[in-house]
Amino acid sequence: MFLFTHPFHLRHAFLFALLATTHLLVADETRANTLLQQGRVDEATAVLQELLSTEPGNAQAHQLFCRVYYAQNKTDPAIHECELAVANAPNDSDNHMWLARAYGHKAAHASPFSALSLAVKVHNEFERAVQLDPENFQAMSDLGEYYVAAPSIIGGGLDRAQGLAARMQPKFPAQSHRLLALVAEKKKDPATAEAEYLAAVDAGKTPEAYINLGDFYRRENQPDKMLDALRSAVAADQSNGPPLVDAASTLTEAHNSPQLAISLLRTYLASSAKTDGAPAFKVHLQLGCLLAQDGDAAGAHREYLAATALASNYVPALKALQGTHTKGDTMSSNQQ
Repeated sequence: MFLFTHPFHLRHAFLFALLATTHLLVADETRANTLLQQGRVDEATAVLQELLSTEPGNAQAHQLFCRVYYAQNKTDPAIHECELAVANAPNDSDNHMWLARAYGHKAAHASPFSALSLAVKVHNEFERAVQLDPENFQAMSDLGEYYVAAPSIIGGGLDRAQGLAARMQPKFPAQSHRLLALVAEKKKDPATAEAEYLAAVDAGKTPEAYINLGDFYRRENQPDKMLDALRSAVAADQSNGPPLVDAASTLTEAHNSPQLAISLLRTYLASSAKTDGAPAFKVHLQLGCLLAQDGDAAGAHREYLAATALASNYVPALKALQGTHTKGDTMSSNQQ
């Protein structure tokens, strides 16, 4: 009955409680992020909702929630959560980068007038992300893509892209060469573009650089070189991570080697290197579509179910699943 009656003990009891609470919040954020990386967005949503009910100003939780929505193509709630992340941690570069991405996704599906105003927001947020962290190479790469794609009236321009590439060169040479390749493609100079993509490969021989090279060869209708580059990407990716999904996507867009694409997607889904860069529920849907094209309706159905088990409100997977049900009902009626 005399425990913690001394002020010293009271102070330590308070500190222990505070540390325990802080540890719990960190654990919640870590768990939410782990679930997000695994593509288990329904579970991540539940964890984040509970966390934000007690910590409404938790910027990291809002950013994770933004990414949960972004992965499901739910643009408006993604923007809302990223705006809250920026409001609560305005000096966090990643918060601005994800907000720019969310604005960009909405702009891509908006009317021309709305897209114009959104593009300005995209530009401003990417600029702010790079200003806050000049070594955030993901934000720099995204900003570079914006410069290449957007007209000068809303902050774009190839001269700006080339200037950014020069800034990136000392620390991020592969990303710098990729940006210069995009500039060359915009100028309709495939020879220079190929040289820059090859230089990006030489800078680090990363899976991502090989993927970019392979995708370039797809656009240039050079299937043999495309396959060589994609196989090099797969060989370079020891963890069986998102580059496998990128390689499968390139093959699918090229209508080339569907069995290889199926194998790559299955390898990714079986790996422990999944990320929200290639959400597992989307990969299940992608795999299901390939299986359906290959005539494996039962396999496709299983993949659509797997997708909805991870993301029960992901509309494309629900539509695909409904499609398999409809086909099944039609086949049963015909058999009768």
